[in-house]
Amino acid sequence: MPLFVMIAKDAPGTGDKRTATRPVHMDHLSAMGDRLVFAGALMGADGNPEGSLLVLEADSLDAARTTLLADPFVSEGIFGDVDIKPWRVSFNHSGREF
Repeated sequence: MPLFVMIAKDAPGTGDKRTATRPVHMDHLSAMGDRLVFAGALMGADGNPEGSLLVLEADSLDAARTTLLADPFVSEGIFGDVDIKPWRVSFNHSGREF
């Protein structure tokens, strides 16, 4: 199944809102099950999150967009910039086949 990456940058001044919304964001990620390959915060120089990177298996770019854009961090305005693209693995040390 194809892989897609979402690179999202937080809107300025959304740190507290990010923290408050994190539980429902994590529920959304958990609901993706094994289709969610990797997910994590992009960290700023100050050690605080400033965005996120997610890798998802999906049938198509449209299916990936539908799933990824349903994230509460999107609907709550925490992500100010979101880019979703097809992604190809070059190195894989995870032990998982793609």
